[in-house]
Amino acid sequence: MTDISPLAPEKFPDVDPVKGVRFATRGVGVKYEGRTDLMVAELAQGSAIAGVFTQSLTASAPVDACREALVSGKGRARCMIVNSGNANAFNGKKGIASVENIVKASADIFGCEEGEIFTASTGVIGEALPDAKITGALAEMKGMLGTASFEDAAKAIMTTDTYAKAGSKKVKIGDVEVTISGIAKGSGMIAPNMATMLSFVFTDAAIAPDVLQGLLKEATDKSFNAITVDSDTSTSDTVLLAATGKAGNGEITSVGDANLGEFKQAFEALMIDLAQQIVRDGEGATKFISIKVKGAETDGAAKRIALAIANSPLVKTAIAGEDANWGRIVMAVGKAGEKADRDKLQISIGGVLIAGEGEAVEGYDEAPVAAHMKGDEIDVLVDVGIASGEATVWTCDLTHGYITINADYRS
Repeated sequence: MTDISPLAPEKFPDVDPVKGVRFATRGVGVKYEGRTDLMVAELAQGSAIAGVFTQSLTASAPVDACREALVSGKGRARCMIVNSGNANAFNGKKGIASVENIVKASADIFGCEEGEIFTASTGVIGEALPDAKITGALAEMKGMLGTASFEDAAKAIMTTDTYAKAGSKKVKIGDVEVTISGIAKGSGMIAPNMATMLSFVFTDAAIAPDVLQGLLKEATDKSFNAITVDSDTSTSDTVLLAATGKAGNGEITSVGDANLGEFKQAFEALMIDLAQQIVRDGEGATKFISIKVKGAETDGAAKRIALAIANSPLVKTAIAGEDANWGRIVMAVGKAGEKADRDKLQISIGGVLIAGEGEAVEGYDEAPVAAHMKGDEIDVLVDVGIASGEATVWTCDLTHGYITINADYRS
């Protein structure tokens, strides 16, 4: 068993239940023995759903099926069926058939349309999914609904994760209090582009599917699409947002509805929290790194520069070694392909300006920078000196632990 990440929270967070959502979990032996590896989330009838998925051109069969279900189910959902240990990716017709078997069995057992069933799988790529182990457990799990917590659900979807990830917010829509709670998994193969990373977020608010989709896409760009562990985009990345409507607010049918403001802010904060928890569990990670880029031509350009820094093995290994090697950051800015003014470029680490106007800052005090590098929270600020575009991304350091975990992943 992998040691828990040194960046992990002290305990699993307090997560409020969501009206209209019931969980069941079980161990069915997809790959792992002695632990749960299957999660079912039942949603109240008529629940709205939105989804964002990997842009990988080798996407898994469950991702394709979810995309189709969003259309065929007209943005409505009844169940999520999620397994860990096997990604059901690059399995050809067998993979498609496995998803079809799971969806058909789930629709029959839970009494809904096939378009209301959403599946996700995470784990090893290229191995056939033993779907009979999943379908054979669903009837029993229907009777178990409500016995599992958010923590149980989060644990059931883990692969190389060292801790379960979740979060929760309570806000008001008008005069009605609503809950937003979610879980996530991810540790390696993390550079979402939507968007083996999964997240499932639930609210009891009444929000129309098209509004829900707009909220999810915008929040994902600020959260899961702003993290990287190793620059590798998974075949399986999936984020689903379900709204059961059981809180009792009047349905929100417009993104511009003034009553949506507090909800949107809280939802984005929750998404960022879940995304950062994934980075804090990066395989072998010992340091959580925030990289802010400003002065870029556009916000998009700033993000691309920030990701070039965050994905650089040279930057990440320097930080692992507690070396404030700003030359590697200069290199990463230059390779990003975005406009930058070499002679106006400024780099700060831990709030201390160490490079500017095309060279090192003469006589800067290294002591606070060295102290900052020894901590487990590293802040990097880069001003590329072009315009006003800015963005922040989050990553972790690169240690030998990453190699150890991934060299042994299939065994």
